[in-house]
Amino acid sequence: MESEAKQKQKQHPRLILHNFLSDDQCKELEFIHKSNSTVGYRPNVFSTTLSHLIATNSPHLLLPFVPIRETLKDKVEDFFDCQFDLFIEFTGLISWTRGASIGWHSDDNRPYLKQRDFTAVCYLNSYGRDFKGGLFHFKDGEPTTIEPLAGDVAIYTADSSNIHSVDEITDGERLTLTLWFSRDASHDEDAKLVSLLSQSLSHYNEPGPCLPLPASSNMYWFSPGQSSYQQLGFDICWARLHVLGFDVYYDQDTSCDLDFSDLLMKPLRLARGNELFDQEFINILHALQVVQYYCWKSSTLQTSKFQIDTCKVVELSHSQMEKINRLNHVFSKDNQLAETVLNCMTCESRQHFLDWANFVSSVSLWRDYASKLHEELVRSLPFWRTHQSIFGVQFNGA
Repeated sequence: MESEAKQKQKQHPRLILHNFLSDDQCKELEFIHKSNSTVGYRPNVFSTTLSHLIATNSPHLLLPFVPIRETLKDKVEDFFDCQFDLFIEFTGLISWTRGASIGWHSDDNRPYLKQRDFTAVCYLNSYGRDFKGGLFHFKDGEPTTIEPLAGDVAIYTADSSNIHSVDEITDGERLTLTLWFSRDASHDEDAKLVSLLSQSLSHYNEPGPCLPLPASSNMYWFSPGQSSYQQLGFDICWARLHVLGFDVYYDQDTSCDLDFSDLLMKPLRLARGNELFDQEFINILHALQVVQYYCWKSSTLQTSKFQIDTCKVVELSHSQMEKINRLNHVFSKDNQLAETVLNCMTCESRQHFLDWANFVSSVSLWRDYASKLHEELVRSLPFWRTHQSIFGVQFNGA
């Protein structure tokens, strides 16, 4: 007779992979999410979808996902014995912040989700170190509880065999890469993404990286509960800069009556304390990507030979500081809300220490990073179009 453990495994099929992702893969995906995320599908949740990256002129940031998606799909097909039978239905980075939770449910529990057959949740940061709360529980079978650890993956069926819940986040930000798989070809994410990429790149001929373009402002405006823009909330792009100790400064006249969408698109400079970094960014998303890239790479950067005066860091005038304070009230209706929602348990040292010389280096390194990915994307797209599928392309001499 089969053991009770094997019977439960058949009844509640699931696979736990440890150290599936490297630390740098986790950090790269964290960089992508924290420099592009929008308001998510649930309260206190933020998301970054692949279609959103394309829509905001950052299609090259799809490349880091490609090998992960391929390998995960193989793992799911092998474990559930459905080789060559699956399509990736959704790929997204999802973070849960303080107050977010979900009760018992299956991932196909709505009529519009019935196409989902399998789920893969990749943990990109760790319980206890990066966030508190947020434990993952299965209602039946083993393991009953998963303590998220960066690099680990939980794979399971999306039906009622694997009903699960997530405890409320009490501190920090819990980050995952989540994929759903379907046997229904009409829900193939790849074909839709290839179409969007073809449209996006057909009118882009400039050398170098695509510079990001923010989406509509309501996608970045976080409001607790159902409160309106005028009552409470904050802009996510501004808030992610703010919790790291940065403010935004516009040289142009920026009245508080200015349309918020226009403000997100305007060129700006970054300030920190009483210092102003004298380099212009094309828009707030551009500035955020560079800052988050610096956070990702700061521990590996060599101290630059630049002198502080070469870094073009100048002291803010009294009028400039007043202008920044006025702008902060435009970007946030509650001064404490951003810190409460986006509190990062591991970013305190980043907030209080900044090497301006290394930050200058990061501006050019970010550009090199984006340019390399963009070049690879342009070379891969013809193959993706032919196969209507996104996969790693091996180039001669690469």
